[in-house]
Amino acid sequence: MERRFTQAQSAERRGGPSGSASLFGAVETGGTTTRAAVGDAAGGIVARAAFATAGPRETLERAVAFLASRRPAAVGVAAFGPICIDPGSPEHGRLLETPKPGWSRFPLRAELERALSVPIQVETDVNAAALAEQSAARAAGVAAGTLVYVTVGTGVGVGIAVDGRAHHGALHPEAGHLRVRRADDDPFAGCCPFHGDCLEGLASGPALRARTGSDPSALTHGHDAWRLEADLLAQLVVALVGVLAPHQVVLGGGVMEAAGLLDRVRARSVELSGGYSPLLADAAQAGALIVPPRLGGDSGLVGALRIAAAAG
Repeated sequence: MERRFTQAQSAERRGGPSGSASLFGAVETGGTTTRAAVGDAAGGIVARAAFATAGPRETLERAVAFLASRRPAAVGVAAFGPICIDPGSPEHGRLLETPKPGWSRFPLRAELERALSVPIQVETDVNAAALAEQSAARAAGVAAGTLVYVTVGTGVGVGIAVDGRAHHGALHPEAGHLRVRRADDDPFAGCCPFHGDCLEGLASGPALRARTGSDPSALTHGHDAWRLEADLLAQLVVALVGVLAPHQVVLGGGVMEAAGLLDRVRARSVELSGGYSPLLADAAQAGALIVPPRLGGDSGLVGALRIAAAAG
């Protein structure tokens, strides 16, 4: 890693060790695509880049090449997990055992810090997105003291923001691996390498592809896979409502771009709640609770920029 980053490190050092006081950097590692950006403390993006997520060294080399010439004062990382986010741990910023091939145990924060010589703050991609979405909700006048962000894409991830702080326990939320009920008429065994038919193993983009033999974007609106998908995601929503009683559940990620899926999840959540929770009492309540991202696909990047500003 050090050999690959020598040129980028030299460019950074020539520009000065402290970077630019006005710009912050962001890296968002996704299961399919990694993005990098620079922007201001409020999360305003002024430049960005995107590239395929390959192995960790190749992926970080490209992120560093983008960031080093722009000399950010600090960098926030919105990373897929599981990842150690305890700043007091010697493992801080190291990936744990992850379904992403080649990334398990990779020291993400340490390698970026060595390459860029600026403070690096690491958060999960979904927690970073939850923080950004909570700030956007408040700016829109929406009370969202507890906000949950769910991404449904290469994996299924869940982040939780409570009053402007990301929720951390002994690790971080991994609700994408909750065990769920498969529909009686669903023969698909699931594709999670750890659990088989957990939520991610049944409802992620790769699961939809394995289940149907087609890319999710190619499935017609009436394909039965969307009925199963809505049922699985509604089970997650009902569980989140029961455990957290959130003000909003934001459903994002590439799979959620499918036409009509959000409405299907809302309707199924009301059905599964069975009249028990006032948060899911009817279609109007579900529509207020279960919403799309206000920041579109930029939630994670904006969150990472804000985290960087706090670190810098």
